[in-house]
Amino acid sequence: MLKHFLESDRPKDRLQPEVIRSKGFLCESCTSAHHTVIMRKPTKDEIYAYALSKTLTKVSSPATVGLYSSCENRTSMILRRMEIYMKRETLRIEQEHEGRSKPRSIPPSATDFLGLIVRLLFYRPIWTEENQQHHNIRFISVHFSAWHFAGSDLLWAGIAIRLLRAMQMSFGKLQLVLYRVAQHDEEREVLNKKVEESRNNWRSKKICCCPLWFLLLSILIVPMVILVVMFTLGPPKPEIKPDEEENNTNSQVGVLEGLFIAALGVPAASALRFAYQMGKNLIFSQDLNIKNGMDNEKISSQLGFMNEVRKEMWFLTCFIQFMEVFERRRIRVVLKITNLDRCSPKKIVSVLDAINILLSEEESPFISILAVNPDVLVQKVNFADGCFSKEDRAYALLNSIMTLAFTVPPLGDDSRRSLFDCLTKNSKDGCRTGGRNEKSSSNVSLIEIVLETKESKPLIDKSTAAPDVKEEEVEKLVRSILTSNERNLNQYMVDDAMSMRRVINTIRVTVIIMKALNKELPPPDCIAAWVVLANEWPCRLSWIIQCVEDAQQRADIDGKKVDNTDESKTLWEVFTESRAELYVMSSQIEDLLEQDGDPEMFERFLKVDFKFTVKNLKTFELAMVNLDHSIRKELAQIRGTSSLKDSGWMRDLAPLPIATIIKMDKEDVCEELMRLKYPPEYIDIVKRNNLSGSALIFGDAADLKDLLNMTFGEWATFRLHFLPHLPTQLRPQYKKTTSTPPHPQNRLSRLHAAQHYSSNPSLVKNCM
Repeated sequence: MLKHFLESDRPKDRLQPEVIRSKGFLCESCTSAHHTVIMRKPTKDEIYAYALSKTLTKVSSPATVGLYSSCENRTSMILRRMEIYMKRETLRIEQEHEGRSKPRSIPPSATDFLGLIVRLLFYRPIWTEENQQHHNIRFISVHFSAWHFAGSDLLWAGIAIRLLRAMQMSFGKLQLVLYRVAQHDEEREVLNKKVEESRNNWRSKKICCCPLWFLLLSILIVPMVILVVMFTLGPPKPEIKPDEEENNTNSQVGVLEGLFIAALGVPAASALRFAYQMGKNLIFSQDLNIKNGMDNEKISSQLGFMNEVRKEMWFLTCFIQFMEVFERRRIRVVLKITNLDRCSPKKIVSVLDAINILLSEEESPFISILAVNPDVLVQKVNFADGCFSKEDRAYALLNSIMTLAFTVPPLGDDSRRSLFDCLTKNSKDGCRTGGRNEKSSSNVSLIEIVLETKESKPLIDKSTAAPDVKEEEVEKLVRSILTSNERNLNQYMVDDAMSMRRVINTIRVTVIIMKALNKELPPPDCIAAWVVLANEWPCRLSWIIQCVEDAQQRADIDGKKVDNTDESKTLWEVFTESRAELYVMSSQIEDLLEQDGDPEMFERFLKVDFKFTVKNLKTFELAMVNLDHSIRKELAQIRGTSSLKDSGWMRDLAPLPIATIIKMDKEDVCEELMRLKYPPEYIDIVKRNNLSGSALIFGDAADLKDLLNMTFGEWATFRLHFLPHLPTQLRPQYKKTTSTPPHPQNRLSRLHAAQHYSSNPSLVKNCM
């Protein structure tokens, strides 16, 4: 088998050892044996993980990243690869750093450990410009599975427990307890951090203007020196009588004992108090206290418990800031929240509020990654109690806390085939369960490198080529994009800091992905404009993408070859052709349309300033990560339901697509009625009243029924065939309904007024 592999008919893919060394594929030690190295290109999911890891090194904390995908295996794999790439990125940054002081090792050496204990006991950090802007960074990954705490009513408090335990594992329980006893002061929470101009990072604790370490040494050493001197030389001996000698000796000893006790009494009492607090915090840890509070309903229902959890989060923040000064690097805690979409709506909202409140305070070192299925999450949040206003709904709530929304693009055809082959082979590497060697996101391209030596036993090594994007190129390109304002892109952004942070972070991710995929980068202002388009008008852009996709699929079904002119078609033209259909279903997608900004600004964006085409859409397709695909999925479901077609006896009863009906004139309507074998009098009514397709769609159904005067059976068939937009079966059943009665509809005739929609599209635009 191996011999056949080595003698396979792919000689062009093999490289000579000299060529391999010159290109830097392998080190010298790899060529010392009969060695076959199989390297594969990174999958798209690995590239997405790489782009996220590089972006997180530049994102300022606190930050919340939404990792959206309907496939749990893909999100799990991306999270694992992110952790690997973040470690590599931190090592690369430290190796390239040429600062005045190098960061300390992890884990700390014996000398660093002793230095940390001394600073915890006797020093306080000085906040300077230098130690507040460290170039090096360290990531601490914490996994929080919400399902593990779903049995508790206080699911959000489980986040604090996981963080406390993770900090104990990363830094040590002794260090945390020492900081709590010797450094932490709850009253300093209300004080602002003062940044000073100093070259020193530490200032000794002082008591009465005396350094604590010097005072402690003085208390311990000075009495000992006095005692040694007195025992060695003895006090002056005055002339005494023989019978008083014994009493003087006893009094001398008593004076020495009193002096010794007086010298060591105060420090001994302080030491006992310190030891008591240390022992208490070591035995009764705070995570155990929080867990007991969660189990006790009387305690957990009190406001004091919520405040205690908040204080613990602030304590962790202060401790990490202390360790940043000591380690000479930034420290970011990456909290990976999974399985949240499996919990009840009330608990989901409580966790989102905890992320927004507990983990998003100023100078907080936490970066939360919310890995969920957005479709499930949105439905559950909209069902939660207290969801009344627009800001309480799912999309608005997520937009208020997310600094980066990353939607994993769907699998391509080759990726699906690769995943299917992997599942068919029942690989042990985890293709079934999303293991380490997933091939679920792109083509798997193998590069075979064969090295011939005298060794008789071959060695096969399989590895993945790590994505590599030069930091200088990315920073230069991102800087040029953010500073480019040739077409005044800022006027299309909303005046919301969170939205602007999402745009900036998404631009960086998009650039890294396109560079890693070796895609030709569009002009800088076009990259920024596309990110803004997806951020400000997600529903309308999703609708355009769905229309383009449906047109492509229809061309494939009908066997038509797609002309190149279709790719030059502008997105505004696509939207104009289908805007009436979107208006018809607007009552079913109110929550989606609420996300979009000003419609007139959208028209100006695509019609005047940025005339994007279908070709541009395909260029950004793989890097478009800030557009929620669940929106397009719902639009496709509604559009597909309205255009259902069947075969056999149901063909004549199947509803026509809304887009087809809107384009019909009265002659087309008459031909369709004749095909359905309706009596001639109905055809005469259509001609006499000029009932075009737009009149049928936008007219009032009750007025139309009275006008046609059909029998019940004829009207049922007509309504099913020509009026598929009526909310009977199209409205998804899971939508939450309000108790407020609907507004009464005006039964005045809209039939003749609706005829103008086909000749005056601006009416449809104004309604949208």
